[in-house]
Amino acid sequence: MKLKLFTCNRLQENCYVLSSGADCIIVDPGFEDSAELQRLYAYLESEGISPSAILLTHGHFDHVAGTVRIQERFSGIPVFMHPADGMLLLKEDALFVKGLGITDFDASFNWMPVAEGDVVSSFGFKAIATPGHTPGSICWYNEGEGILFSGDTLFAGTIGRTDFPYSDYDSEIRSLMEKIMLLPGSTDVFPGHGGATTIQRERDTNPFLEPFNEPEESFDESLPGIEIDPFI
Repeated sequence: MKLKLFTCNRLQENCYVLSSGADCIIVDPGFEDSAELQRLYAYLESEGISPSAILLTHGHFDHVAGTVRIQERFSGIPVFMHPADGMLLLKEDALFVKGLGITDFDASFNWMPVAEGDVVSSFGFKAIATPGHTPGSICWYNEGEGILFSGDTLFAGTIGRTDFPYSDYDSEIRSLMEKIMLLPGSTDVFPGHGGATTIQRERDTNPFLEPFNEPEESFDESLPGIEIDPFI
């Protein structure tokens, strides 16, 4: 599999394109305008790949901004999201983008609900429900590849904000401690903002996860190569 990172919009959100053969999935397409989308389209064309699904980690504006236009361009490809974040698209995102002075945000894409444990797309990603940052936050996990797309639940050295409407700190900590930190330490974590990390690295060093900050058996922490979009 090949992983491509695009950094999108004014909030520097990470969108990932994971491909194998001529197929790919797009995780959190936060492309804010046509110029940003053209970078995605040019990459897909140059690689000879076409998206078969969009996986959303949650419903905040900066993670879904390009979804409508991508779904229109690629004949209504399925979009997967937890239903608890549906209200964010209708209410909170509209208030948020208004505050940023954005006038053309469109959240009218069609989406399919997913629940804990659902496996979607030919790439075999399982939904891990991680409420906290939003009620419907999801981390997408592929056990065979050892990959976790963590959205805004877990970052390198920190965790997602919980000072937004509908966020909840206690829920976030439970999601992390009871689910995400129990994944294999070698799992590569690709968050919604900032650089990649591993589960073990966050167990050892993340100040929000102190119960796990104890020495454990060492392993190879090398991260797989990510091709970084050169136009950012």
